[in-house]
Amino acid sequence: MKNKIIALLVMLLPISTWAQDATATKGFWDDPINHPMTPFYVLMTLVGIVTILVFVVAIMLLQVLNTFVERSAREKASAMGVAYVPEPSWWTKLDRKLTNAVPLEKEATIVLDHNYDGIKELDNHLPPWWKWLFYGTIAWSVVYLVVYHITDSVPLQEQEYANEIALADEQIRKTRAAEPVAAIDEAALAYTADADLISKGAAVYKNNCASCHKDKGEGSIGPNLTDDYWLHGGSIQNIFATIKNGVPEKGMIAWNAILKPEEIRDVSFFIMSLKGSNPPNAKAPQGPIWKEEVKTEVVKTDSVKVQASL
Repeated sequence: MKNKIIALLVMLLPISTWAQDATATKGFWDDPINHPMTPFYVLMTLVGIVTILVFVVAIMLLQVLNTFVERSAREKASAMGVAYVPEPSWWTKLDRKLTNAVPLEKEATIVLDHNYDGIKELDNHLPPWWKWLFYGTIAWSVVYLVVYHITDSVPLQEQEYANEIALADEQIRKTRAAEPVAAIDEAALAYTADADLISKGAAVYKNNCASCHKDKGEGSIGPNLTDDYWLHGGSIQNIFATIKNGVPEKGMIAWNAILKPEEIRDVSFFIMSLKGSNPPNAKAPQGPIWKEEVKTEVVKTDSVKVQASL
């Protein structure tokens, strides 16, 4: 017997190993017929079906038994010459226990003397289930008071929210510390119609800026970003600095605490690409008109060398 058990374990060991190897690469629904867990699933399905059948058969047998009991009670009442009164079902008993309702034939015992235009009032009490629920709320309030306000075992919702925010900030800090930060020289930043950068900037804009400037930059709470009028300058350096440092007095936060430098650059490029798009329902111009300054280099000549050459 002992040897048979050992042999069975040895046979089962490779099966579990194969199951681990197979499920690591293939799921059950990829190949349900050849999956190593298929026999187990089939066995559990059969066990479930048998359990349901046993439950159904038990209910049917109970109904047959109740029929025989009722027939026996009817015959006994008939032999005694009394009227047969059927035994109330378990559901009826439970309903009476929960509601404590007075049967219709006994309502005359609880009629009050009040009479309102022929409408009589019954002296019905609150159902037990309602009173139990009310007592439960009282007990729960005591537990809540002790747990949340006396022992401080569980934080209140406001403190729980603050804890979640602190945890999220710490995770963001760790993530940013692990990621290299791209160094961007703002002074040397020049706009180019780079489709890749503009596409990335569009995603950043949609998630962070569209709520104030609308999807197409036409402006809402914030100003219109598609015309030639700018409150804080319309060059790529001005836009980058405005997004980075914000305008707190006008309700715009400093995004350098949320966005990475390359994200600020990308969204600045996207905003520059909106210039002249003329979207419908655009907000009225705000600020002075912006004209890009063209830098010209003045070539200085050495007057001494020129005079000497003459």
